[in-house]
Amino acid sequence: MVESFSGRAVLAQDLRATMRLALPLVAAQLTAVGGNLIDVVMAGHLGAHTLAAVAVGANIWSLPLMAIIGVMMAMPPSVAQLDGARRRGEVGALFRQAVWLALVLGVVLQQALYWGGPALAAAMRVDPALQDDVRAFVRAVSWGAPGLALFVACRGLSDGLSMPRVSLVVGLCGLVVQLPLVWTLMYGRLGVPAMGAAGAGAANAVALWAQALAYLAYVRLARRFAGLGWESGRRRPDAAALFGLLRLGGPIAVAVLLEVGMFSATGLLVGRLGEVIVAAHQVALNVASITFMVPLGIAMTITVRVGNAVGRGDAVGVRRAGMVGIGMAGCAQALSCIAMLTVPHAIIALYTSDPRVLGVGVALLGFAGVFQLSDGIQVASAGALRGLKDTRLPMAITLFAYWGAGMPIGWFLAFPMGMGAQGMWMGLVVGLSCAAVLLFARFHRLSRLGAGLCRDAIDPVAQPVPAADRR
Repeated sequence: MVESFSGRAVLAQDLRATMRLALPLVAAQLTAVGGNLIDVVMAGHLGAHTLAAVAVGANIWSLPLMAIIGVMMAMPPSVAQLDGARRRGEVGALFRQAVWLALVLGVVLQQALYWGGPALAAAMRVDPALQDDVRAFVRAVSWGAPGLALFVACRGLSDGLSMPRVSLVVGLCGLVVQLPLVWTLMYGRLGVPAMGAAGAGAANAVALWAQALAYLAYVRLARRFAGLGWESGRRRPDAAALFGLLRLGGPIAVAVLLEVGMFSATGLLVGRLGEVIVAAHQVALNVASITFMVPLGIAMTITVRVGNAVGRGDAVGVRRAGMVGIGMAGCAQALSCIAMLTVPHAIIALYTSDPRVLGVGVALLGFAGVFQLSDGIQVASAGALRGLKDTRLPMAITLFAYWGAGMPIGWFLAFPMGMGAQGMWMGLVVGLSCAAVLLFARFHRLSRLGAGLCRDAIDPVAQPVPAADRR
């Protein structure tokens, strides 16, 4: 009886700890998707054409965006493991190298998006009537890529140190900047000419830079970030440290891109079906993206808590933190599933009054409801594996699930079988379900290894160097 009570007490403690960290992270994720929501809602009031152009442009923008986020996802588990091992003095050097990497990635991907984004839209045979506005949106938003990279580097530091409220506050400030800018630039207010889709892209770029600079200033000046060894390590880029970040973050970025690429490719292929179908697809996808922020925030919590447990050498804590978080993500998505299947019309009506878009959107939202549980389990399991710095096999799993199963099935149902957008969404259900089963099985297996799980687990990607070697 005492042992049973003790087990329940430990479980309750884990639930509370996960909830305390998860709530601000979930809220921060909702602020991130809130920017996209602002774009979609305001574009929707300009008509199906502008909404479709912003939708396609957002799909193209999501590729470099998620590449940056994926690489910088190396930060939270690395920082969390050092924090758990009581080695905070090494974190400052790690962060400095992450900033260098973020700047390089941001500039490279800005150029790739500016020149390659419009070409990608043409190659995917997006409706020619949309391509001018798609190009304008993509080129405007591309200037925000370096700012986004800096923001994500700062967020990796604060989240890894279990300070999630910082990213929440900065995210809210970004929305405060973005909302009036979108209103002014898209609609042509306050004497500014109406820019339509290009205005949405420009507003996003400015908001991203505002968030990045505010975050960077706070991280360096706030007293709560003192004691991180800011004076240790090299001032200039360190090849070994940068390679370490890429070695860990590269497979994460590929895995994230494989998932986001599945959704983006779905959007681009749906772009062949006309602006009404594209608009309905974007509305349904935006709803699913908002609900996805809850398990994504929980997954980020799991990464930090598992990483802390690894740093402490607590193998039991690793498994408990992962399983509790995965269970929470599944419960959250079950609620989303119920809402999407029971009141789809009311949800889609929040975005548009166009009866054609409403009809198609309601049908697509039903498929989103079906994959909610799978989506929650796969992202939470991936978060747990990142806490262990297990990134290569999960990358292979996502390659198989999304591009070996989901996309081929979706394409076959949509075009050869003539099912259109609904066929593509059936492919999403298949891909996410495969990923959920395989990623959960991977964490379940690794977390049963016991003491061997944490042995030699900490592999910091940046080591402090002697003062004489600093530059």
